[in-house]
Amino acid sequence: VQLQASGGGLVQAGGSLRLSCAASGSDVTIRVIGWYRQAPGKQRELVASITSGGDTNYADFVKGRFTISRDNSKNTVSLQMDSLKPEDTANYYCNARYGVRKGWNTYGDYDSWGQGTLVTVSS
Repeated sequence: VQLQASGGGLVQAGGSLRLSCAASGSDVTIRVIGWYRQAPGKQRELVASITSGGDTNYADFVKGRFTISRDNSKNTVSLQMDSLKPEDTANYYCNARYGVRKGWNTYGDYDSWGQGTLVTVSS
């Protein structure tokens, strides 16, 4: 699975950005796509994720501000980020967890990462 992330940029505190992650690959079943972020000197952390069925999960620090959505027909996941804060500044990465389809079955639990997209929030 190849992931292409886009949508980062510079925004003032209180502003909004929308990130997109386009997934491509054949004979795979993507189970979960998530957005992670990594700020300088910090570990990578989960921001939000969404399953193929639409179940969502958010980190406490973005609840009420960020919304993750998925367009299965386009294999695209978006992260709408509102009320941005300077502490949201980081490289944002999308991740896909998937299995490989063979016939009627799906096997394995693999993951793939997209390239980062930088989000900078100025105070």
